[in-house]
Amino acid sequence: MNTKLIIVEGLPGFGKSTTAKLLYDILNENNIDVELYLEGNLDHPADYEGVACLNEDEFESFLVNSGHLGEVFNEQVMKTGNNYLLPYQKIRNENSANIPDSLLNSIAQNDIYELPFEKNVELIAEKWRQFVSEALTGNKTYIFECCLIQNPVTIGMLKYNEQREKVVSYICSLAKITEQLNPILFYVEQKDLEFSFRKAVQERPKEWSSGFVDYYTNQGYGKMKGYQGLDGTIKVLEARRELEREIYDSLHIKKTKINNSNYETVNYKSKLSEKLNVLEILN
Repeated sequence: MNTKLIIVEGLPGFGKSTTAKLLYDILNENNIDVELYLEGNLDHPADYEGVACLNEDEFESFLVNSGHLGEVFNEQVMKTGNNYLLPYQKIRNENSANIPDSLLNSIAQNDIYELPFEKNVELIAEKWRQFVSEALTGNKTYIFECCLIQNPVTIGMLKYNEQREKVVSYICSLAKITEQLNPILFYVEQKDLEFSFRKAVQERPKEWSSGFVDYYTNQGYGKMKGYQGLDGTIKVLEARRELEREIYDSLHIKKTKINNSNYETVNYKSKLSEKLNVLEILN
């Protein structure tokens, strides 16, 4: 069976986005119908970005407090079972001049990645099932960045400091859902975690690094350990790397590791092409 899903994972600053884009280019150059979804895509078919989840009473109350904007929210909401899913980030992008930040901030408190761990697991698993069902009807190959391992680890370990076994089990269950797509996992590695992350901090906007450090040290695992600042964040990343290695070994899907320590695009693309040939994606 042809592979319909390629997943790219790895720690921040290791080159997930670069890897995903290069894989897309290689498949495209080989006339393979491929679609790429990077981290943060508001239209991701197997994950949620900027989507809040409310029950019926919460949604009705939100509409009442939204005044004339209630019509906008009512048109955009997606109802699945007893859940009302509101893509608030997308709504903000489309109606930025009309919707107060205070109103969107209130709904953001119900973001799917702010919900209790068990509720997040339920919603994300169902989203993956929907995606697999739809993907099986076509011939397209999808490339996803970071939504199989990183996002579940983020909420499970970093936010809630859940038991290690629960996080591993969660991700393995998602991988099981994808089996019909014959998925392949590319796990991006670096020789020096601290160097790679500090490089990312220097290159990216200050808002990214400050938000990252705050998330990693002021809740869940980082807070429990008492870690602070950039040095504390690196310690959390080291623990995350250890967990992700365990997850990688536990996954029963086709998988490969790729080292991006040299940051040399031409040679790296060649290495990726070789991997794809070995995995019989380009044959």
